[in-house]
Amino acid sequence: MSDPNVCTVSQSRASVVRLMVPSDANFMGSVFGGVVLSEIDRVAFITANRHAKQPCVTASFDRVDFLAPVHVSDVVDFDAMLTWVGRSSMEVWIRVRAEGLSGSPSRPVAQAYVTMVAVGPEGRPAAVPPLQLESAEERARFAAGQRRMDERRRSRRPNGE
Repeated sequence: MSDPNVCTVSQSRASVVRLMVPSDANFMGSVFGGVVLSEIDRVAFITANRHAKQPCVTASFDRVDFLAPVHVSDVVDFDAMLTWVGRSSMEVWIRVRAEGLSGSPSRPVAQAYVTMVAVGPEGRPAAVPPLQLESAEERARFAAGQRRMDERRRSRRPNGE
């Protein structure tokens, strides 16, 4: 019998699929980066909320890499998974892929790490369940996430101390 207070990576994983329309376009004719960022934030929230089982807020965006342009009429898949979980913070990795309506192959267009924090009824950070790691790949992502979290904490200190 599994522990209801523990969550796996697959239990919280989320995917959002969106068709990019002309109102998403920038002056160059491709999709605004902010539209992509908004969807990244949305799917990160869904993933974190599934894990925490309570409201979550965005604490930081790290390493947002735009790899290729997204075009109007592309179907874009935002796939998110937890990589690290602390007491109240969670790191979510989002992979973004796009494909044309004409049946062109899916291509990577962006990726990002987003830190989400669970928030209790009084508006303060709230504890979240531990993350049960089920594979060597998940353990490696967790260790890398811990290193990124340590770096975030160091960078928030005055003078980087």
